[in-house]
Amino acid sequence: MPKPYSNRRKFLRDAATVTGMGLFAGFPGNIIAADNYHSDIDPTPAKQWDEPRIKFSVIGINHGHIYGQVGAVIRGGGQLVSLYAKEPELVAEFTKRYPQVKVAASEKEILEDKSVQLILSAAIPVDRAGIGIRVMQHGKDYMSDKPGITTLEQLEEVRKVQKQTNRIYSIMYSERFENKATVKAGELVKEGAIGNVIQTVVMAPHRMGAKDRPQWFFDKKYFGGVITDIGSHQFDQFLYFTNSDKADIIASQVGNVAHPQYPQFEDFGDIMLRGNGGAGYIRVDWFTPDGLKTWGDGRLTILGTKGYIEVRKNIDIAVHPNANHLYLVNDKDTQYIDCNNVELPYGKLLVDDVLNRTETAMTQHHCFLATELALKAQKNAQKLNYNKA
Repeated sequence: MPKPYSNRRKFLRDAATVTGMGLFAGFPGNIIAADNYHSDIDPTPAKQWDEPRIKFSVIGINHGHIYGQVGAVIRGGGQLVSLYAKEPELVAEFTKRYPQVKVAASEKEILEDKSVQLILSAAIPVDRAGIGIRVMQHGKDYMSDKPGITTLEQLEEVRKVQKQTNRIYSIMYSERFENKATVKAGELVKEGAIGNVIQTVVMAPHRMGAKDRPQWFFDKKYFGGVITDIGSHQFDQFLYFTNSDKADIIASQVGNVAHPQYPQFEDFGDIMLRGNGGAGYIRVDWFTPDGLKTWGDGRLTILGTKGYIEVRKNIDIAVHPNANHLYLVNDKDTQYIDCNNVELPYGKLLVDDVLNRTETAMTQHHCFLATELALKAQKNAQKLNYNKA
């Protein structure tokens, strides 16, 4: 018998496909939050632009994050033009969601379309860097799903081509860019609400949902390992909130502690690190139980010299069933802030950067450093050898 979560996920996907965003306006927040990882549907209506600010296309749609990526650029004023993907079933689902999109016959067709300024990809992770390199070599900007790069060798080549072409290589670290409570936390930190940041602690549990995953998901040569994959989000948050532009890995460890049926998989990892603006701890895992009404109880704690912030990204268990919760404690007060009405700026800022050749969404140094740290932590991680299957 199918699990209730699977039914909910299928219902949300089908509903979004058939009726578009209007259906979700009256739904409780916890229903939307429960599926954000898979479809990245933002129930907030998009700002309407009189004319498209840029035209963009998509190459590779192997992960559902592509819908969040497309949504962000549309909110920023982008017009979706074309799609290329190898998998007919994925193309069919995407074109139901975006019936106006032209299905290209090849990647080359999109790369050589001079009207397209930005290309998005959520291809199989190991392929994303190569796509990005070809995009930049064709004079276009690029936004990848995370992980945007899966090896240090790929990173070296991407950096070289980005420097040669001066194009944008952006990685959508969606646990910051697409989480409203995390965006609000950034505003509060910049305002000095907790003084100077000392440390960040990021917990990033995920639901595995093995029966719904493609085969590549279980082999780290395709996704880079648990720290490379999930952890790239968390390094981004560490650098951003501590205002660090340099950092070192103090210790890291990874393991496959409970899934021996997938010998090339990793289900747990954690990292301790130090930057020139603060310290950090990160934990990533695939152990969200089915009883939780969301894909993961993601939490961010930011410790400052005059207080602290706790973000409960997707749910506040036993208190609030929906997403985007923030607690602020400082010398003046203790506050709970519902962040569901916070604007998500990344899409607009990235479109601004494409047009103005600026770095307002994220600096290129920050983008690559977050990935470099994840890749180094993964490569040098100690192995957890115990088995708890």
